[in-house]
Amino acid sequence: MILYLHGFRSSPASMKARMMADAMAERGLSADWACPQLPASPRAAIELAMDIARGQLAAAQSPRELTVIGSSLGGFYATWLAEQLGCKAVLLNPAVEAARDLATQVGEHHLYHSDAPFVFLPEYVDELTAIHAPRITQPDRYFLLAATGDEVLDWREMRDRYAGCRQRIVEGSDHGLSDFDQWMPEVLEFALGGKPVLPQ
Repeated sequence: MILYLHGFRSSPASMKARMMADAMAERGLSADWACPQLPASPRAAIELAMDIARGQLAAAQSPRELTVIGSSLGGFYATWLAEQLGCKAVLLNPAVEAARDLATQVGEHHLYHSDAPFVFLPEYVDELTAIHAPRITQPDRYFLLAATGDEVLDWREMRDRYAGCRQRIVEGSDHGLSDFDQWMPEVLEFALGGKPVLPQ
């Protein structure tokens, strides 16, 4: 089971989310896939994600049957959820210090894929502070995919935050991981239980 959480200003229409959705559908696993549109409020986003995750885990024998995949801000959320639920997490160029980084983004924005407007309120920074996981427990539950060419976030912060976890440090690339097709099989392998999952 996979729960995919997109990043700031992003949506389920992002390139990585669509690629993952298609890959799951090709494998007959659409019922095990969820990718909601997250609210701008971090508190509301976490509540929505937690509700979906608990629903996915309702029939599971172990929390590790669920993998939360998070991109950028979604990686920050995925870390919190993994620490709360004991599930696995894949972090794609994750935000490490989301409150610090998004404090500069208070104001009006538009979504990348629909141009729909939204407002990032000052209190949302406090909401991010409240859901910062203090440390990573059970590093074997985590897989970090970080690009040295990330033009938005510092890959070294990601590397250090997830020290001891499985890591794939990509030379070059960018914040959106425009070469994600190259790395998606490894992400799916980790998410779906360690069995090799090759492109079909």
